[in-house]
Amino acid sequence: MEVKMADLPGIGKKMSFLTAEGSMVVLVTHHTGKRELYFFQDPDEDEADFSMELTSDETRELGAQLLGAVFQPVDSDKMKLFKSKIVVEWISLKEGTTFAGKTIGEAEVRKKTGVSIVGIFRNDEVIASPGVKETLQVGDTVMVVGKNSQISDFEELAEGEAD
Repeated sequence: MEVKMADLPGIGKKMSFLTAEGSMVVLVTHHTGKRELYFFQDPDEDEADFSMELTSDETRELGAQLLGAVFQPVDSDKMKLFKSKIVVEWISLKEGTTFAGKTIGEAEVRKKTGVSIVGIFRNDEVIASPGVKETLQVGDTVMVVGKNSQISDFEELAEGEAD
């Protein structure tokens, strides 16, 4: 990122940020404390695509959020490792599945396969984060999370191919 600073006599300071994507953000800080933020998709244009005024408090809050005061994104290298090890899959429960008519707890899904059921799609209903007392039915499409081998084990049971 390229950053340029300039004095604006009688007004304050101008800070320009040229992003890696080629757009530009300009922050004008007035001596009065007022801030003006401008966004240019094309830095060669004279007119900003977007602009807004911020108070000192709003600027500090925005800065804190940009620095990660409340939320820190996951490191991309850790996320790649996580994505290579954990799979999310949607699997339909077929006729003959050992899970039909049982609650998630009774079916011992995690004990038998290692996967976690994180959602159920039934008719037009979505059951997010179902509890262990939720009864599974033939025709349900379940969202499961686990390793590839665990997903395969669950899929066999969901299709009635194994016990």
